[in-house]
Amino acid sequence: MSEKSSHLSRKTALGFLELIFILGVCLFVPVWSFHYWQAWVFLFIFVALSALITVYLWKKDPKLLERRLNAGPVAEKEKSQRLIQLFASIAFIAEILLPSLDRRFAWSEVPLTLVIAGEGFVALGFLMMFIVFKENPFTGATIDVAAGQKVISTGPYAVVRHPLYSGALVMLLGTPLALGSGWALLMFAPMTIVIVWRLLEEEKFLSANLQGYTEYCQKVRSRLIPFVW
Repeated sequence: MSEKSSHLSRKTALGFLELIFILGVCLFVPVWSFHYWQAWVFLFIFVALSALITVYLWKKDPKLLERRLNAGPVAEKEKSQRLIQLFASIAFIAEILLPSLDRRFAWSEVPLTLVIAGEGFVALGFLMMFIVFKENPFTGATIDVAAGQKVISTGPYAVVRHPLYSGALVMLLGTPLALGSGWALLMFAPMTIVIVWRLLEEEKFLSANLQGYTEYCQKVRSRLIPFVW
């Protein structure tokens, strides 16, 4: 194994451990109990599907995996994007924390059918994001233009301009339901605002720095939801 490959392995493993730790803390510390079956099911689905996508990228596209690992507010070059990523991180953590508090204080009750539906949305969101990764090898976690990058207009990109964000929104919509919290659905609104803010900034950057992107936007009108917006 080369030094670069070994470094990627360590970074990937540490990233997974950090993900599991943060999710575990957010899900079980506020409720102060491990008797929260919705959280266990959600954690299994989230970590398992993240692992499957990571293994796929490790084997098929390690460069994309490396770009995906370079994420978060610190990784962004533009001040506005660092701010957006900070808000996104806070909102996502809140969307995980709130159901745990909801569970502890019994603020709301979600029927089993909706919990299962929420789990389905989480899985569907991951599937949509996986399809995007297969279609677009330039899907980095930061807004940038890689060497040799070109406009992708096939697959889900023929339907909406930002299918990765569409998948993320589906997953984020399902998360509160999967965790059995009605109140946590309120966090979907700020998450949507942050994602819309980010994609609008991304479109400005790509229109200015990626050849052919403006023409692509004229061809594919929908940003997130086909025939809606």
